[in-house]
Amino acid sequence: MSLIVWNDDLKIGINEIDTQHKKLVDLLNELYDAMQAGKSKEVMGKVIIELSNYTITHFSNEERYFKQFGYVDIEDHMLAHKSFINKIKGFRNDFQAGDISVSSEMMRYLKDWITKHINVSDRKYVELFKKNGL
Repeated sequence: MSLIVWNDDLKIGINEIDTQHKKLVDLLNELYDAMQAGKSKEVMGKVIIELSNYTITHFSNEERYFKQFGYVDIEDHMLAHKSFINKIKGFRNDFQAGDISVSSEMMRYLKDWITKHINVSDRKYVELFKKNGL
């Protein structure tokens, strides 16, 4: 069973961003499934690294558009991105240092943050991005 079910409620209507959001959700679900199945440290470590790296890639892409289109809430949005990246990096570092548990609290945090960020923060830039051709 998935942690997050990708559906129309999570789509913001910008294909490029929706595709990236779906990839993040898929990676989070892959991590959740690996945790539930008691997969090896190597499998879970690979997924954590991929989630961490893809998150950075996605955020960089959004931030490039923020700068290009003159998004007014750029500072707050980038601060939220930085906070999430730091949380993921901390989680990855703990895991690599031998704390191989993926707590339900961490999974809940990731789920809540991603869904709230998409449904609240990211929806704020949709009109601007669409106006600029995305």
